[in-house]
Amino acid sequence: MQANIGNAERIARLIAGVVLVLLPFLFSFTTAWTWVSVIVGLVLIGTAAIRFCPVWKLLGICTIEGRK
Repeated sequence: MQANIGNAERIARLIAGVVLVLLPFLFSFTTAWTWVSVIVGLVLIGTAAIRFCPVWKLLGICTIEGRK
């Protein structure tokens, strides 16, 4: 797994992930939306942590500056 997420995207994913994980606990969501929000948030946090996104790999996208 070669890194394909740049610093700006990494920070954006981390912030969005934390918000999505915390949102259901701050507001009243249905059970289904709570699970969706937490799972998507954890995926975003995970991809930010390892700097690799499998979807970006499939699409040939790399947001690291200086790389194609």
